[in-house]
Order: sequence, then structure tokens, then C-alpha cells
Amino acid sequence: MSTQKVTARQPRPPSAARSVKCVFERVADADWARVSEALDARGCATVERLLMPAECEALAALYAEDAVFRSRVVMARHGFGRGEYKYFEYPLPEVIAELRAALYPRLAPIANRWNTAMGIEVQYPEDHAEYLERCHAAGQVRPTPLLLRYGADDYNCLHQDLYGEHVFPLQVAILLSEPGRDFTGGEFVLTEQRPRMQSRAEVVPLRQGDAVVFAVHHRPVQGTRGVYRVNLRHGVSRIRSGHRHTVGVIFHDAA
Repeated sequence: MSTQKVTARQPRPPSAARSVKCVFERVADADWARVSEALDARGCATVERLLMPAECEALAALYAEDAVFRSRVVMARHGFGRGEYKYFEYPLPEVIAELRAALYPRLAPIANRWNTAMGIEVQYPEDHAEYLERCHAAGQVRPTPLLLRYGADDYNCLHQDLYGEHVFPLQVAILLSEPGRDFTGGEFVLTEQRPRMQSRAEVVPLRQGDAVVFAVHHRPVQGTRGVYRVNLRHGVSRIRSGHRHTVGVIFHDAA
């Protein structure tokens, strides 16, 4: 594998000339105490209207532009479900780069606290660019943010987005389509397997532009005998009609 360093394009700082709040401002305005509490309690949390309708529609329209992607995956060919998705190539679209840069510093303290609770020595730096340097030094140089497209009867099997040795414990999915108008069905589903217990399912209702923050692999739970790890997987239920687009923001890169 080539050792050439891959550098993500840095997002531009917030501009006062924009007519609506930029991504950095919207992320800053979110109730992160509530997000942290929900993640601790259920392994997932929502941030409403993280993207505006025009941003959602512009991102969904990128699916036809092959030049901005590095690969395309047809789920049925791999037993992943039905539907397809594409991984973005560097340099990422500006709004995706901004989401990565703005969200990561809010999530890193939660990730560090979780690892400490679970007895995992890995800790994460405050800055996402510094974390990417760690990934790239280990050979994880391929960008992982992706755009997913579903049609009628498509679905996404329960899974985990790991991609290599370095895995940031939290990721974000943002719904780009409007339920009831663009599609029906297609709920975001999270399952949690606790030791010696049956799996617990969480269905997360989203509207266009809403984000769900969730655990990638496992999270800590306080039990009567101390903290233990629970394993999580996520997916999307069957689309009953229409088309559904989602963008996934993953903070570690792939080998």
C-alpha cells in the first residue's frame, strides 16, 4: 500500500455573509448535554435540522455525479440488503468536510469517557485533522463518508461500520429525504445486544435534515456489578414506496 499521505480539504470558516446559519453554528447550537445523556441511556441521539432542505437536496443530487465518489456498492451483491451507496472521494464536498470538522470535537469527549468506562486505553484528540493523521499513519487513508440511495422494497441489514484498526466509537447519519413526501417506511433501526439478554431494538424517527448520532460498535452500560459493554448494530427497515437518500458521516478512514 502506498504511504503517500492523504490530506482532507479543510472546510472554510463560517461566513457572516451567509443568509442562514452555517454548519458550524448549527452544530454549536445543538443541546450537547441532551445528546450526551441520550447516548449514555440508549446509544443514540437526534439533532434536529442539522442540514437545511436546500443542502439536503443538493447532497442527494450528487449521487449522479460519479466524479465525487471513489466507489459504488450494490448491497444485494454482498448480502448487505437492497439499495446502494457510494463513498465520497477526497477532497470531500464542503458541507461533508464541515460536518466532520464541526461534529468531531463535540463527540470526542463522549468517546473518551466511554473508553475510560470500558477500560479501553485509546483516547481521541480534540481535532479531527489530528485524528485522521493517526488513521492515515496506520494505512487507513480512504475516506468513509457515504451517500446512500434506497427505492421501494430496499433495506439495509443490521451492521457495523468498522473499516480497520482505528475506529471512532460514534458516527452520524442525516436523512436527506422527507418521510411521507419522498418515501414511506425506511425507519432507522438500532439494535443492542446485552450479555445473556435478548436484543433490544430502537426505532429513531427522523425528518429531512435531522441527524442521528449513534454508537458504531459498543458502548458502556452501568450494571449492578460495574460497567459492561453492549454490542450495537444499525440498519434501515424496508422502504415501502418512493426514494430515500441518507448521508453517513464516519470519522475514521478505511484501510
